[in-house]
Amino acid sequence: MNASVPIKHTQAESDLIGRFDTARGALTGSVAVTALREAAVSQIRDKGLPHRRVEEYKYTDLRAFMKAAAPMAAAADEATVRTLLDSHDAFDGLERYRIVVANGAFLPGLSDIEALAGEGVSVASLTEELAGPHGAQLLASPKSAANDGVLALNTAFVQGGVVVTVKEGAEVSRPVELIHVAASAGAQISRNRIVVAKGAKLSLLETFAGDSGDGEINTVFDYDVADSASLATTRLIVGQSHAARLFTSITTIGAKAEFKSLGFIAGPRFTRNQQFVNFAGENSNAGIYGVTMARDEDLADQTLIVDHAVPNCNSREFFKTVLDGRAKGVYQGRINVAPHAQKTDGEMMTQALLLSEEAEMANKPELEIFADDVICAHGATSGQIDEDLLFYLRARGIPEDEARTLLVLAFLAEAIEEYGEDDVTEGLEARVRDWLTGH
Repeated sequence: MNASVPIKHTQAESDLIGRFDTARGALTGSVAVTALREAAVSQIRDKGLPHRRVEEYKYTDLRAFMKAAAPMAAAADEATVRTLLDSHDAFDGLERYRIVVANGAFLPGLSDIEALAGEGVSVASLTEELAGPHGAQLLASPKSAANDGVLALNTAFVQGGVVVTVKEGAEVSRPVELIHVAASAGAQISRNRIVVAKGAKLSLLETFAGDSGDGEINTVFDYDVADSASLATTRLIVGQSHAARLFTSITTIGAKAEFKSLGFIAGPRFTRNQQFVNFAGENSNAGIYGVTMARDEDLADQTLIVDHAVPNCNSREFFKTVLDGRAKGVYQGRINVAPHAQKTDGEMMTQALLLSEEAEMANKPELEIFADDVICAHGATSGQIDEDLLFYLRARGIPEDEARTLLVLAFLAEAIEEYGEDDVTEGLEARVRDWLTGH
């Protein structure tokens, strides 16, 4: 018999275990939810934070990055939230509806609840739903993310969030912005469930404002795209931050459905944007895109697992990364094809542009195929700016700095344009220009 050897906890892991004991009374939920929280904390106690010896975190060592863990953020002051909202406009000039979550809590008074109801969209507080008979279902994890450390942290400490439901057949006329506001220092832990019912259509913008100080932000988005429904999600992770920024998407796609997503990263010191996509119905399509910009010593991780569990589905994954200084980019992507998922068509590409000799890119695209009648491919490239193209632009009178900017913008714009959501294209390309101007 082999006795298990207890791990030696880091300061951050000890802080997290102590944080749960302190916050236990304020963390709402049914008896089943409380049991899930305690199991998640036990996982942290037994295994610690994800680290480089965990294959999925080989290039993104959260244990090494988190030196300590801040207490949970207090309830947000609504006046402070209003001020932050007034100074935050991620998509200037775009008409949209807003749903506001601040310090992990849903604020209906600052959200367009009545207007959304007129469009067939209902919004409920996740905190209230967790206390109900089906609360534990809201904290479920997919098989492909079983025992994931970031999800365990979210399950243990989730403060709140929203449950958004688009009724059957509704086509929301404007994008819906789900904005998470860090109105004070401290850990901000939230989870959101987005249900797009049969035949419905929604464009969702996920943005973040404010600063959590030394407290990590850990946000989960759980998408349920029903048969013949359509969902496009745009996640904008920007702004300077020295605390961990951890984001997880869990997507279930029904039959004859359409799903698109774009994760845009520029600014935080440590970011992990992980996605778990599962095809649950036939004849559906998914397009998953990513744009990453990092400089100095930033680390930006885009991780993706696509499970083709049924036949006759298509997926496209296209990610672009630009790195400067001593920044590190990570792309981990895997397409799983089940034995009976015949007629699967999956294609994955990741491309990186390195602007300095010290920048580093870790590309890890994978295929795991157990069916024989499929079309699947993956590719990865890393390189520097094409000197021939640079010479071509300079020969036509364009200054070198401007020529480099144009080439980088063109490189990243390819993924944004292939994403194909015209409402957000201009805003995203403006963010690229802002980053390049700062560079």
